[in-house]
Amino acid sequence: MSHIRFTAATSVTALSLALAGCMGGGDIPSASTPITQSEAEMGSEVHPQLLAEFGGAMSGSHAQYVEQVGKNIAVQSGLGNARESFTVSLLNSPVNNAFAIPGGYIYTTRQLVALMNNEAELAGVLGHEVGHVAARHSQRRQAASQRNTLLGAAGAILSGILLGNSGLGQQIGQAALQGSQLLTLKFSRSQELEADELGIRYLNQAGYDPRAMATVLQSLAMQNALDARVQGRDNASIPEWASTHPDPASRVQSAMATAQASGVGGGITNRDTFLTRIDGLTYGDDPAQGVVEGRQFIHPELRLAFTAPQGFYMVNGTRAVSINGQSGQAQFTLAPYSNNLDSYVTSVFAGVSEQQQIRPQSIQKTTVNGLPAAYGTARVNSGNGQVDVTVFAYEFSNSVAYHFLAITPAGQASTFNQMFSSMRRIDSQTAANIIPRVIDVVTVRSGDTVNSLASRMAYSDNQVERFRVLNGLTSNESVSAGQKVKIVVRGR
Repeated sequence: MSHIRFTAATSVTALSLALAGCMGGGDIPSASTPITQSEAEMGSEVHPQLLAEFGGAMSGSHAQYVEQVGKNIAVQSGLGNARESFTVSLLNSPVNNAFAIPGGYIYTTRQLVALMNNEAELAGVLGHEVGHVAARHSQRRQAASQRNTLLGAAGAILSGILLGNSGLGQQIGQAALQGSQLLTLKFSRSQELEADELGIRYLNQAGYDPRAMATVLQSLAMQNALDARVQGRDNASIPEWASTHPDPASRVQSAMATAQASGVGGGITNRDTFLTRIDGLTYGDDPAQGVVEGRQFIHPELRLAFTAPQGFYMVNGTRAVSINGQSGQAQFTLAPYSNNLDSYVTSVFAGVSEQQQIRPQSIQKTTVNGLPAAYGTARVNSGNGQVDVTVFAYEFSNSVAYHFLAITPAGQASTFNQMFSSMRRIDSQTAANIIPRVIDVVTVRSGDTVNSLASRMAYSDNQVERFRVLNGLTSNESVSAGQKVKIVVRGR
């Protein structure tokens, strides 16, 4: 969560309308059909807003390399003037994601790039997104009168799990709980598979190993399973709200079959070149947006920290942190503040739903670790029965306040009491000790093993599992002298 990128909650709604306004229909256009002026204009309008939602575009050698590979693979689409028409952005986001919008705008997060193990995989992912653009998937999706929107992950969790598909759930999800970096443009499963096939076709045409699409999907599936174990979730797959690539494990076999059916053997991977070019890439949270360490969220620039309840996991975004568990969900963020906590809490409740007024029974004043605070709870009817909506706000200065917005089943608002009480300021020394993690590419020496290399990972848990997933190694694979591998270390 970054204080410098805070925008009104309507920004994502505006993105939804912009995307929904791109109409089209009919069969897939010819591969040589260039990007139209209207597509380019629509994309250029949405592009800066998407960058803000995903932590901004990175610059420097890492971004230049991703752009180079992306534009080279875009040429394989056959779209007229593809190299000049496509914009390829490396996003400063700690989630595994890649997506595209009409007009030739292609995005991948640094976290997903760090999960890859060769240039062919990078080209495959970017080619998949080029395929969405070339096939005009967003236009076809809208033309079929299917919902095409950008939706925050936390909002989808809350509206889908606790609130059902009620009007209230949709309003809470779309108006009040924006800011997660898991925003996504949804495509149908058939469109995802079609984009896989196009990406593999582009890999073949460019001389890359067509199996790269399957191997990167395999790594993503392994990462999903590891995340579930680390976060204590029963379901090892990421829900559809969390990725433009739902259930990657189920697509691995399909991608591999497509690659084999192409009849092309081998192909380049450029593994060592890729690893050299991504050396030093930031991994995980950027301290400028705050970091999640276990159950703690610490923001060195905002000088604050809090602790999530036992059994809950957090997802950090550019404008908000979502806290997720079986017995409730919450989001931590900020809103405009004018030195009145009562008014602040009231305004947050007022923004929860556009369809009905939600007011707390009362607003209580308190102090939390020296911070002036105010809170209130409202009982609300939803599609799945009654729920409690709680707003807990803290004043950090006369012009700055932050708040939790939490939703729990009726009568269980106390689920988050311990978290509410954990909010605190941090001192300069604590802030200075927050050092980002980065990718460090090393060459395996004689005597090195998976275990010895994994012991150098900058984590206190699951070191071997993290190392294997990061390097695309199954439980039976080992390393050999002279091989380049990735480890995650603290930056300098």
